[in-house]
Amino acid sequence: MTEDEIRSLLEGYRAGDLSLDAALARLRTLPFEDLGFANIDHHRSLRQGFPEVVFGAGKTDDEIVEIVRRMLERGHNILVTRTNAACAERIRDMDSGTRFHTRSGTVSILRDRRNRGNGTVLVVSAGTSDLPVAEEAVITLEVMGNTVDSLYDVGVAGLHRLLDRTDRLREARVVIVVAGMEGALPSVVGGLTGAPVIAVPTSVGYGASLGGIAALLGMLNSCASNVTVVNIDNGYGAGVVASLINRL
Repeated sequence: MTEDEIRSLLEGYRAGDLSLDAALARLRTLPFEDLGFANIDHHRSLRQGFPEVVFGAGKTDDEIVEIVRRMLERGHNILVTRTNAACAERIRDMDSGTRFHTRSGTVSILRDRRNRGNGTVLVVSAGTSDLPVAEEAVITLEVMGNTVDSLYDVGVAGLHRLLDRTDRLREARVVIVVAGMEGALPSVVGGLTGAPVIAVPTSVGYGASLGGIAALLGMLNSCASNVTVVNIDNGYGAGVVASLINRL
């Protein structure tokens, strides 16, 4: 439940359009709702400005569907990460606005399409192989009310592809850079823009990349002072942090 929804509820009670019992019923599960296998944090949008997001990995389809069902009753935007097409179809049966994003395995439902940011967030990927993580960041940003731009396959192996689009770097308020292999791209981008750069290492690469550890360490050692780093393959986390920055 958002601040606007609570205000509307209280105004409805004051105006007599909502009974005391009805108001209490809606507020009773405001902090969280216990489903036995999950405690849905309905209070999160009030505390942080974003509703809870469902991390699909490790959950059964039945569990994901039931969590989403309860969240839909509250009118939230819905984001499920790391799930599958079959689960998405079951969610679509509850809401025809359901979108399944195949490359990243995310499900989104946009009920509130208000733009809550103060600028554009640009998502940059080093290679096409990094797109599953980049798309997770893009979908997260969209669900959380940002204007999003994307620039894909512009890694350091062909740096002219990036240098030809530096105007888009300069126009962005926040930049997310997704890269595997040696993870060099965020440092380059950081040197070309004064915006905050959120680096996302991916598990893309050959053996010595160690499943993204090489990219993570390279990004942590960036000499560009405007670069910060989230965990390996964490496009969602980068999208949340960028959203918070973009709201300031």
